[in-house]
Amino acid sequence: MDPSPAPWSVVVPVKRPELAKTRLRTLAGPYRAELARAIAADTVAAATRAREVGEVVAVTDDEATTEELRALGAVVAADDPGDGLNPALRHGAAVALARRPGAPVAALSADLPALRPDELDVALRAARHHPVSFVADVAGTGTTLYAAVDALRFTPEFGPRSRAAHRAAGAAELDLPGVPSVRRDVDTPVDLWDAIRLGTGPRTARVAGLLPR
Repeated sequence: MDPSPAPWSVVVPVKRPELAKTRLRTLAGPYRAELARAIAADTVAAATRAREVGEVVAVTDDEATTEELRALGAVVAADDPGDGLNPALRHGAAVALARRPGAPVAALSADLPALRPDELDVALRAARHHPVSFVADVAGTGTTLYAAVDALRFTPEFGPRSRAAHRAAGAAELDLPGVPSVRRDVDTPVDLWDAIRLGTGPRTARVAGLLPR
C-alpha cells in the first residue's frame, strides 16, 4: 500500500501512578508512584520529539500527570469511559482522529523510559507499509507499539499475550533490527535495570538513582 504522507497521531495510555507498576513495589517502595509518573513522562517526551509523530494524545485521569504531560507538548484526554486499557486507547484514537482527520494512529506503551525518538521513527516508517501492524516487547508475549494507517481500523488488543492477539487479528508484526528502546518496556526490576543499561530519560534516571541496587 502507498505510505501515508501525514505524521502519526500517537496515543499513550497512562495509569494513575498509585495504581501503576505494582511489580516494582518491593524495589521502589515509597518512590513507586513517582517512578511510574517519571517513566510515562520520559516516554511521552521522547515520542513528542520523533519526526514521524504529528501529535501525542495521552489518556489519563491523574491531575499531576496531566499537567506534566501538557508541559511536554502532549494533548491530554480524560480516561473515558474508565473501563480499561483498550477502551481508553480507542477513546484516545477518537480524540486524535477528531483533531487530525485522516492521520494514521498508533498506540504506544507508557512504560518505555529508554525510548529513542529516532528508533520510534524507524518503527513508524515501517508501519506505514501495512494497514495494521505492531511491535512486540522484549519478552515476546506483549506489545509496545500498535499502528493503524487507517484510523478506522484501530482495534488494539493490549493485555496478556497481546502479541498473539494482534497477530490473530491480522496485524503485521514488525520484526525490526536496531529498535531496542521501542521494545524495552518496564514492569519488573530486571526490566528497569535493562532500561537503565540502554539509557533512560532524565526523569526515570533521577528516581532510579534513589532506589537500592
